[in-house]
Amino acid sequence: MELLDGKKISNDIKDEIAAEVAAMKQRGERAPHLAAVLVGNDGASLTYVGAKVRSCERVGFDSTLVKYDTDVTEAELLAKIDELNNDNAIDGFIVQLPLPKHIDEQKVIMAIDPSKDVDGFHPTNFGKMALDMETFLPATPFGVMELLERYNIETSGKHCVVIGRSHIVGRPMSILMGRKGNPGDATVTLTHSRTQNLEAICKQADIVISALGVPNFVKAEMVKEGAVVVDVGIHRIADDSEKGYYITGDVDFEAVSKKASYITPVPGGVGAMTIAMLLKNTLIAGQNRK
Repeated sequence: MELLDGKKISNDIKDEIAAEVAAMKQRGERAPHLAAVLVGNDGASLTYVGAKVRSCERVGFDSTLVKYDTDVTEAELLAKIDELNNDNAIDGFIVQLPLPKHIDEQKVIMAIDPSKDVDGFHPTNFGKMALDMETFLPATPFGVMELLERYNIETSGKHCVVIGRSHIVGRPMSILMGRKGNPGDATVTLTHSRTQNLEAICKQADIVISALGVPNFVKAEMVKEGAVVVDVGIHRIADDSEKGYYITGDVDFEAVSKKASYITPVPGGVGAMTIAMLLKNTLIAGQNRK
């Protein structure tokens, strides 16, 4: 068993981006600028946005954090998005999800200029991805593809089972694994909570990508010997430790790692890659804007 070390690969990508930004500055060009909009005080969102801001500093990007209280109106948020769309100093921006219930997430995503949508959530970018056109890929699936590529995981002709059909991970993941090219060219089965015989389907898979959002859902008996296992899930589970919680994924790592040929750890796997690919999208956005 070999770890698909997202922490290491994400650091490699950040080093590559930092070198590119340094070269841009030497040419007298400005650094890419990423903005993040955060609504409320959700603990996971605060942690994630904080990590994005620190990563921007590390690679030499400019960054802006826009914070709102939970009671911000939808109209105020949409006005800020319009402002960011029209600000030539901002190359790309994200609105951290989830949003409070009184705000229509779909309306917010639709309001973002696709050329600044570095999360890759806008229907224009999603449609381009589905048609194999050049566009911003959603950061988490983009990170998974990058991990598979950098570890030289053979995907062509392999049976890939994706667990979960969210618009952010599962569905784009299934599209990317089935596209022409490397990584890709896999035969993809997209499964979800209503799938019958899920265990039997998983056992046939050469590659299992779990983005279901259920802690320790994927058990050893669901995975065949030598399979590649990618765990996109990340869960805080309360315990009696000093921290008060521990982090785990969708996969029962202890048991499944004994059968897998490659497996991502949680933490230190896909999560680390998500931020690296967001930076990569922002770099591309900056280059496109020139």
